[in-house]
Amino acid sequence: MKSELRKQVLQEMKALPQEQKQAMDQALTERFLQNSFYQEAKIIASYLSFPHEFQTQGLIEQALKDGKKVLIPKTYPKGRMDFVVYHPQQLIKTSFGLLEPQGDLEVVDASQIDLIHVPGLAFTTDGYRVGYGGGYYDRYLEQFSGHTLSTVYPCQVQDFMPENHDIPVEEVLIDEGNL
Repeated sequence: MKSELRKQVLQEMKALPQEQKQAMDQALTERFLQNSFYQEAKIIASYLSFPHEFQTQGLIEQALKDGKKVLIPKTYPKGRMDFVVYHPQQLIKTSFGLLEPQGDLEVVDASQIDLIHVPGLAFTTDGYRVGYGGGYYDRYLEQFSGHTLSTVYPCQVQDFMPENHDIPVEEVLIDEGNL
C-alpha cells in the first residue's frame, strides 16, 4: 500500500513542469518564512532536497541571513539520525545521490531544536506522512517536543490510513496558488 503510494506520488512530483515547480517553491518558501513557528525559532532543522522535492536551498540561505542556526540531518545505519550544524563545505554526495555532512560534525540535541522542517512524499491534511521508507523521522519525532512544519505540493496530498507509530507533522503548508 505505502510502496504504491510512494511510487505514484514520486512520479507526479517528477512530472511537475519546472516553471510551475519553481513558482510553488517560491510561494512555499515565503509561507514558511512568514510562519510564526519559523519566526519564533532560533534553531531550525531542515533538509537538503532531491531535485523532485521542494527546494530548501533558498529557505536555508534566508534562515542564515535571519541569524538562525540551521541544522541538517545526518543519517546512520538502522534508521538512526542526528541533526548537525549546516556547513556547506562539509557536504559530500551519498550513495542515494543526496548531499550529506561529513567530517567533524556538531550534533545538536533534539531538546535544543525549535523547529524541524520535515520532508516526505505523501501527506494527509492532518499532517500524517509517508516518507521514503527509512523511518528516520518517525523515530526522531517520537522524542521531539518542538514544532514541526512541512512544505507540500498539491500532488503530495493524499488520503491514506496512518499507522499507529506514525507521528503527524504539526502544520502542513500546501501551495494551492499555482494549481
